[in-house]
Amino acid sequence: MNHSGAESDQRAAVHVSKDKNGIDQVLLRNPRGASALVSLHGGQVLSWKTDHDEELLFTSSKAIFKPPSAVRGGISICFPQFGTRGLLEKHGFARNKIWAIDENPPPLHPNDSNGKAFVDLLLKPSDEDLKNWPHSFEFRLRVSLAEDGYLTMISRVRNINCKPFSFSFAYRSYFSIADISEVRIEGLETLDYLDNLCEKERFTEQGDALTFESEVDRVYLSSSGAIAVFDHEKKRTFTIRKEGLPDVGVWNPWEKKSKSITDFGDEEYKKMLCIDGAAVEKAITIKPGEEWRGRLEICVVPST
Repeated sequence: MNHSGAESDQRAAVHVSKDKNGIDQVLLRNPRGASALVSLHGGQVLSWKTDHDEELLFTSSKAIFKPPSAVRGGISICFPQFGTRGLLEKHGFARNKIWAIDENPPPLHPNDSNGKAFVDLLLKPSDEDLKNWPHSFEFRLRVSLAEDGYLTMISRVRNINCKPFSFSFAYRSYFSIADISEVRIEGLETLDYLDNLCEKERFTEQGDALTFESEVDRVYLSSSGAIAVFDHEKKRTFTIRKEGLPDVGVWNPWEKKSKSITDFGDEEYKKMLCIDGAAVEKAITIKPGEEWRGRLEICVVPST
């Protein structure tokens, strides 16, 4: 039973088990002992740990681990809709579905396999999905953990319809941080953004770095470079690189909004920050037989 790549390096391990709801989850482990846990519920990354067993992703203490609700935290797939920008349920249906392990995925570049622990997942629409969103697709997701601890997610959406369709997309990524008021983001300066707190009005980022002192809910547009999240207290920096994902969602609910979210603790906003590689402002349109690809790579390094 080899669902995955551990062929080129036997020390990269992939282990499939069941969670308490009986749903498969896949533990990826690299030779140094870093790990990532991927659930087939939503294709969601629930955990990403360093080789010192330090958790890098935030999950709410009040998260609901019961399908069909998505788990509040980790990295979830927003498809075929981001947020409430459309007629579907918030953030689309992909994160609420049970995915399958893809035994025979179309090949990716060898660099996406060599020396990495990875798993390939597949989502196809159910009859119910086709009623709500009448487009036939195959969504392939590879989650991989490299020897250096980098976590990579590659999404491939293929149109197997006889007509084009459009969608929006995001990797909703909850990073674990020490204190939101001590965090800064670089890589978004001078970009335009849509402010969801001002009816999606467009503004231009004026600061050198983004810091937080109140609720933030924005989509930064046309970001091509890397984004760095500096956590001063934990002395570590997340770096986020992406391809096929022009936009960046940034979200922290702050104090008041936190109290209104049932599966989120009142004080937990201090310990989390969402930075989402996304394609939101301009919908992605793919023709019959075409495939879209969106890649996210995140790493963490010590910083001073």
